[in-house]
Amino acid sequence: MKLKVISFVIIFAFISFYCGSNKTDSKKIQILVSPKGLVHSFWVTVKAGAETAAKESNVEVIWKGPSQETDIAGQIAIIEDYINKNIDAIVIAACDAKALIPVLQKAVDKKIPVITIDSGIDSDLALSFIATDNIEAAKKGAQKLAELINNEGDVALIPFVPGAATSTMREQGFKEGISKFPGIKLVAVQYSQSEVATGMAVTEDILTSQPNLKGIFAANEAGAIGAAQALKSKNKVGKVKLVGFDAAENEINELKAGVIDALVVQDPYKMGYLGVKYAVDALNGKQLPKRVDTGVYIITRDNLNSPEIQKLLSYGK
Repeated sequence: MKLKVISFVIIFAFISFYCGSNKTDSKKIQILVSPKGLVHSFWVTVKAGAETAAKESNVEVIWKGPSQETDIAGQIAIIEDYINKNIDAIVIAACDAKALIPVLQKAVDKKIPVITIDSGIDSDLALSFIATDNIEAAKKGAQKLAELINNEGDVALIPFVPGAATSTMREQGFKEGISKFPGIKLVAVQYSQSEVATGMAVTEDILTSQPNLKGIFAANEAGAIGAAQALKSKNKVGKVKLVGFDAAENEINELKAGVIDALVVQDPYKMGYLGVKYAVDALNGKQLPKRVDTGVYIITRDNLNSPEIQKLLSYGK
């Protein structure tokens, strides 16, 4: 009888140990990837890159962000929720450079690695920041717009959300870039709020108040599409040159149609991909580069069909 009891205890202990080990081994690392918004094609491409990296690394990506890039409180609530759920790592494009700092500090205090992509924070909490050099990218946009208007005339700038790091940096970069051309005057700055309708409305206002306008730089997808619609509604296509930012399908269509004259294009796939890869590396104790520049391209009708640009545009599709 004693032998049977001892045998049962040994077998039970073995089964418990085996099942417990299996459960632990089967639990995937979970990484929250929180974009600034969900409605623009830019974020769809970021997600594609993140999911590719997750598959390669055998981890799980939880994709959750606010529906609108202006919903700072919504993104804070998402981060807070997943900190409480003991998420393993956080990859975030911050809706606001300052407002997200306290909640991300909570993550760091709980030993949760934080990686920022696209839009960073005014703090060194993040182990790595993976993004376009937005100041230099906007300077290139300014140079292209200057070229298109023969280095003279009135121009307008349409950033997107005040306080968002990327918007601030693109505004700064464009202003610095356009100041190099003494024959060009910046006569209007209006924010699109990352909404096409608002981008169209503010562009129409600018076109009405500035009848001699020669060029516009729209600093993100929504602003560029809204500005393109305004140029069509005001019969200003070709008369006012438009340089946009990003490469949504609608933007590419407007480029082909001659409404948009050039696009400053990032590599969002690379941002999502490296964000997840670096989160895994951080969890494995590896050192990360503090800053990674993912590069920028100027797309025009002349180079749109080149192999390099077509490869860039195919990411996430």
